Amino acid sequence: MGRMPPEVMQRELDTAWQNVFTYASWAVVLVMFVIAWQMGVKQRTPFYFLAVIAAGLAAFAEPLYDVTFDLWFYDAHADGSPGAMQSHFTAFGIVQPNWTHSGYMILYANAALYAGRKIYEGRFTIKHLFAVFGIELVTSCVFEVIGTGTHVYTYYGPYEFRIWNYPLVIGFLEATQVCLFTVLACQIWRRVTKPVGLLGLIALFPITMFGANCGVGFVTIITMHLNDPKPNSFAIGTANLVTMGMCLIAVWGISLLLPKPFGAQEPDGAPVPRAAVTA
Repeated sequence: MGRMPPEVMQRELDTAWQNVFTYASWAVVLVMFVIAWQMGVKQRTPFYFLAVIAAGLAAFAEPLYDVTFDLWFYDAHADGSPGAMQSHFTAFGIVQPNWTHSGYMILYANAALYAGRKIYEGRFTIKHLFAVFGIELVTSCVFEVIGTGTHVYTYYGPYEFRIWNYPLVIGFLEATQVCLFTVLACQIWRRVTKPVGLLGLIALFPITMFGANCGVGFVTIITMHLNDPKPNSFAIGTANLVTMGMCLIAVWGISLLLPKPFGAQEPDGAPVPRAAVTA
């Protein structure tokens, strides 16, 4: 927190856009819950509902991400005094907005809804997974570019390759996390014998969240926070490019974890599940 410039902490929050993020994002989440419920009833599984819930609960760990990736949610009024953010708790000195939970559910759980069943049934290939990566990269950029461009929050670290104040490397990491969580969640779905076993998704999400972001992104994280020598634009840019390249390698690696089609034996000898119920 000592690295944060005072002007960042005192920057006025755009309350109008805060309201957009709050009410619009929770409206989208409500639609997601309806879809997840309907799909779950049709296929007789709580997978979709729990995938969304897991993402929402994991948002309580957002302060760890904020400290690691130099993210600050604006909280100042026009006179510079704090308290402008509609929040429910503060950690590490960073005020957490109420919409972090809805944002997590939108950004990180949406792939479970549109790709989960196909992955579960073994109908996904490496090409499909990279398509998901691309979709999530665009989704992340659109969502976060609005937030950073309208002064709702900022990534104040010395990133390179920004799009309207949004570091592109963050989009790569978020898309990688979505791929990792969705594929591993579907592998758990294939292996549990009772629906209660899918509660494991709640533990899986933070594991993949920080495993992907801090594991794949460690080069960028360390380079941004060097004390000696001080980071420069060349070092940061190189680190960002390395991280983005590692994301692509990681997605390729994740593709090796895709479930096999029904009838094909998994490499670890796991039992072949029955097809999802659709009627």
